[in-house]
Amino acid sequence: MAIKQKTKSLTAKGSQLSDTFIQLNVLNGKDLSDAKFPKFSERLAEQGHKPFKPIDIEIFQLNIGKLCNQTCAHCHVDAGPDKKRENMNREDLERCVEIIAATPSITTVDITGGAPEMNPHFRWFVEQCTALGKQVIDRCNLTIIMANPKYRDLPEFLAEHKVHVISSLPYFSKKRTDGQRGDGVFEDSIKALQLLNEVGYGKPGSGLKLDLVFNPSGAYLPGKQETLEAEFKRQLDRKFGIVFNQLYAITNLPVARFLDYLLETGNYEEYMQKLVDAYNPATVEGLMCRNTISVSWDGYLYDCDFNQMLDLKVAAKGQHISTFDAAELRSRNIVLNQHCYGCTAGAGSSCSGTVA
Repeated sequence: MAIKQKTKSLTAKGSQLSDTFIQLNVLNGKDLSDAKFPKFSERLAEQGHKPFKPIDIEIFQLNIGKLCNQTCAHCHVDAGPDKKRENMNREDLERCVEIIAATPSITTVDITGGAPEMNPHFRWFVEQCTALGKQVIDRCNLTIIMANPKYRDLPEFLAEHKVHVISSLPYFSKKRTDGQRGDGVFEDSIKALQLLNEVGYGKPGSGLKLDLVFNPSGAYLPGKQETLEAEFKRQLDRKFGIVFNQLYAITNLPVARFLDYLLETGNYEEYMQKLVDAYNPATVEGLMCRNTISVSWDGYLYDCDFNQMLDLKVAAKGQHISTFDAAELRSRNIVLNQHCYGCTAGAGSSCSGTVA
């Protein structure tokens, strides 16, 4: 079922950009924003958030490229082996290093993809960021470590630079993991986790953080994060001797491949209704868009990586790393849309799991 996505935004008026950005997902002429659901911006306005503002820029999240050795069913980035041209070049990465160095409020550099390690400049970029004293996160899909001998030393490299590793593992069983991410993924993920454990990741006192990410495999919200974490730890330790620090339960947002799935299975409206009904005001203060800037592989700026996938750029004059203005970005209005219900449903959802 084909989906066309288009973005319509209001133009700048004077020195201010409107925060009214309307993103429409159009399927056979039907507006999937659907008037039956209350506007997310109106729910925030009820809490006094009009407009919705950031707190600061603490996390510089960079999608270093969409190239990936996997093609996961739930991937909101639409990454895969066919995305060879969608990789950030060295010049833009050097500009990112300049921004990070010049913005003291940035404490964390969150590197994602695709498989970020497949960018030929990945290791150089990690070295530059750690030399600046920044905490670096690598969102590693695990299987990349086993995909090719040239990646086999990744655990040692990451440990040397004390990189915080965050990895997706749909479940502690082969059937559910391979069903979501492809045949052989579970076995390779287990081997990669064991290699990370061998160099100290997840071990008490090592200072090497290893966190896992859980996404539901269907049109439902994740269970309680603490309960899932306890069960993952018990099962992975018992079956494979694997240890890790935390598990993040993340809600699937209705964008990209997961939106395709919802439409193809006729679950779109029901799932959206679940998100709307589960709206939790207590999650708002901890939303990732409050302290994060998301950067695409071609250097454009977004409030979060979900907005990035919908091409909803920041509401600022400087929308690219070439015109990055920290002061302007701190005063911007955060761009909102209906998919934001996914981040505020239940206990909330962010790149670091639940927020309430």
